Amino acid sequence: RAQTLDELVARRVELLTAYQDAAYAAQYKAFVDGVRAQEAKLGKGTRLTEAVARYFYKLMAYKDEYEVARLHTDPAFREKIANMFEGDITVKFHLAPPLLAKHDKEGRALKKEYGPWMMSAFGVLAKLKGLRGTAFDVFGYTEERKTERALIAQYRDTVTALLPKLSGDNLAQAVAIASIPEDIRGYGHVKARHLKMAKEKEANLLSAFHSPAPATRVA
Repeated sequence: RAQTLDELVARRVELLTAYQDAAYAAQYKAFVDGVRAQEAKLGKGTRLTEAVARYFYKLMAYKDEYEVARLHTDPAFREKIANMFEGDITVKFHLAPPLLAKHDKEGRALKKEYGPWMMSAFGVLAKLKGLRGTAFDVFGYTEERKTERALIAQYRDTVTALLPKLSGDNLAQAVAIASIPEDIRGYGHVKARHLKMAKEKEANLLSAFHSPAPATRVA
């Protein structure tokens, strides 16, 4: 059975609550609900709302240091490892912490191996997720984290600007614009490269949406 829109949104509210807190998840749901109310006026289904529900979530749940720590300390991670291997195992991590990692000649962070003791560090870090986005978030001062937070605000502004002009004729364009985060993949320099291409694509789509070509009259 295909997932309904309500189920899609409810699941992401649950995930964002675990990611940050209920207030953060409520911001997500309020925005999605607003888009849904506007799209409902067209009577053309919920394609735009579904796109926003998926991709606004993707931007809000960017995988930072706190989230990596939370996922690794989740019992589900331990269970997965236990099911994959038998006997005594030693877990090692290959990471490139932004404040500690060395960089190559092109400025790309180099990963380093860390031993099982990282699980204890992850446990502490996961409990500090409430610092995310605050003045006490030491990781938040990196360019990558600043960019990720900016993308959330930019997406909200971009979609909000679409809604007053939304019509049956440009609905497909609006869905394409709302789906741009699908193209933002990877981490570090890989993500930066994809982001650049996604922004160029978005600029073209926005230009077509806000300044459509005049209809050609047939003689």
